[in-house]
Amino acid sequence: MLLAGDIGGTKTVLALYSPETGPRRPLIKETFPSRRFDSLEAIIATFLEKHTQEITHAAFGVAGPVVKDRAQITNLPWLLSEQRLAGTFNLEAVHLLNDLEAVATAVPILQQEDIRTLNEGENDPQGAIGVIAPGTGLGEAFLVWRAGQYHAFPSEGGHADFAPTDETQIALLSYLQAKHHHVSYERVCSGIGIPNLYAFFQESGHYPEPAWLREQIMAADDPTPLIVQAAQQERAAIATAALNLFINILAGEAGNLALKILATGGIYLGGGIPPRILPQLEAGDFTATFIRKGRFSDLLQRVPVHVICNSQAALLGTAHDGLTMMESSWE
Repeated sequence: MLLAGDIGGTKTVLALYSPETGPRRPLIKETFPSRRFDSLEAIIATFLEKHTQEITHAAFGVAGPVVKDRAQITNLPWLLSEQRLAGTFNLEAVHLLNDLEAVATAVPILQQEDIRTLNEGENDPQGAIGVIAPGTGLGEAFLVWRAGQYHAFPSEGGHADFAPTDETQIALLSYLQAKHHHVSYERVCSGIGIPNLYAFFQESGHYPEPAWLREQIMAADDPTPLIVQAAQQERAAIATAALNLFINILAGEAGNLALKILATGGIYLGGGIPPRILPQLEAGDFTATFIRKGRFSDLLQRVPVHVICNSQAALLGTAHDGLTMMESSWE
């Protein structure tokens, strides 16, 4: 039996899998509020008190970098160790992987109902694949074809320097540089970035801020859903401008990723935001901006672009990774 988990700063999802049923059919699945526990071990112990099936292997996709079999969760004071987890729960093997690496691992086994296509392109079945995922932060990963299958690799590309492409984005960069020592793509292309775009338009006087929206934002723990909803309902020009700017920046960085890895196998948009703004992504501006790469526009036109609509993609990829690990141990 495999224990797989999607470990984030807000919630932790644990599930049990068997090799017979595969990664798409968890036998048991539970969600836990991460901050109510002192460690991942405490969550696992609580889970196993209720579910007494004997597990032999475990895999965990974690929101943070994995270095030398250890991981520090970005928004939690948890330090994870493969060796310690295996010893604590008497497991044959444990594998930690970055959460975007987990999403990338899921890409080759996604089914048609798991995705929506923005650009059909011309898919190369063995071409490199890029994954860019704006959620709370901005994650990036990629896959390369080797020895008859795809292999996923993490990156921290979301923290690379933001490169503006027009006068509005240049002004945005200047605005944010006055506030932050380093302006990364995550600061302008994520759940934590959308309020920065909104504040830029509000403080620069580009658009008036409706009083009702200002009051809601001031009272909210997370203003991003309010801004996106106001934009989608066309209730506030400032929110619409912020969402449109977000889409243009996302399209530009997705195109950058496609060029950097020569993603002839496609670009996949993951994370929580793209599925929620599908109508805006499908309206055309995203694809036009994604393709707009000067002399390489023809190449970008041929790159397939998909939105991952399966909200459990990270868990799916983690389970697939863990079951593959189990099979390898039996050979």
